[in-house]
Amino acid sequence: MKNLPPLALIAALTVAACSAPAATKAAPADTAKLDASGAQPATPLADAPFTVKEIASFNEPWAMTFIPGTRAALITEKSGKLKLWQENGPTQDVAGVPAVAYGGQGGFGDVIVAPDFATSGTIYLSWAEAGPGKTYGAVVGKATLKQGATPALEGLRIIWKQDPKVAGQGHYSHRLAFSPDGKYLFIGSGERQKFDPAQDMKANLGKILRLNPDGSIPADNPFASEGGVTAQIWSLGHRNILGLAFDGTGKLWNQEMGPKGGDEVNLVEAKANYGYPIVSNGDHYDGKDIPDHPTRPEFAAPKLWWNPSVSPGGLVWYGGDLYPGWKNSLLMGALSGQGLIRMAIDGDTLHKSDRWDFGERVREVEVAGDGSVWLLTDGENGKLVKLVPKK
Repeated sequence: MKNLPPLALIAALTVAACSAPAATKAAPADTAKLDASGAQPATPLADAPFTVKEIASFNEPWAMTFIPGTRAALITEKSGKLKLWQENGPTQDVAGVPAVAYGGQGGFGDVIVAPDFATSGTIYLSWAEAGPGKTYGAVVGKATLKQGATPALEGLRIIWKQDPKVAGQGHYSHRLAFSPDGKYLFIGSGERQKFDPAQDMKANLGKILRLNPDGSIPADNPFASEGGVTAQIWSLGHRNILGLAFDGTGKLWNQEMGPKGGDEVNLVEAKANYGYPIVSNGDHYDGKDIPDHPTRPEFAAPKLWWNPSVSPGGLVWYGGDLYPGWKNSLLMGALSGQGLIRMAIDGDTLHKSDRWDFGERVREVEVAGDGSVWLLTDGENGKLVKLVPKK
């Protein structure tokens, strides 16, 4: 691994580096289903406790959110459309959406409803935006969703931007989640395939950010006194964050695409540094080694990791009863892994409980109000599917 320059602010957050030599990449000993490489074998879909019901098709769907109290959902298409899907009605284009910088991994990103949606009609969206000199960055905006014969967004306003904008169109991340009390908006911001920004406290890349719903900075953020984008930071040392989810006890989890053989799930805590690119349980794609987490114990280690990679897509907490044994689990899509992964939560511990082979890239996972689980598959003919419990 290349030598990284010292970073004064990071040094203040961490203790002296452990001088132990790099360890062999060992599998987490959390379940007998893992082999010695850290892999998680997939179960054929025919043996799953559900059947897959195809509902609708979309062009490169990326994210979805159910509208509370309805049988409808908002679905983003990467190329720039926001769709209103209705179980008992037509799928409609939502007017008033922003222009997006479509290309590479960029375009429309996440969509969530505000905690007070029932009274405010407010939704939050993320997308990629072009900057000067062929640079790009993710942004987050809020707007009012007006439903009716012609659904539309009104009063769209940008409340957050990746800083700085950089060249390239990868690793935007731009996943969104509200805290269970509805007071804070959390944003996953990727390191944009630039490595070092994940450890740069003067950039909000490679970080998880915590904001008030209007985009202002909470006074009790861990680095609020530093000002600027530093004040937004909740945690750092992340790579490409493609899922954020709070569990039933209020703990925040994230999954992220690591380097080769280093996809991971983290328990996210204020002020914690997860180590990328200084440490990872994977290696660079050019074959260069990255020291493992055990060599630098001052960095927070992942709760689970995958080797070979599964390319995480979407993350949701499941607290329902429709699927036996699933209560209090994290559900995660897999892109290159082409399936769905279930992780049982036991306090601060995760277990790789199930992995089902769909034979298709799973981009998004969501739970409807009735406790049913829904997925979006990836690509130009991506599908909205419902997992129907077997009787």
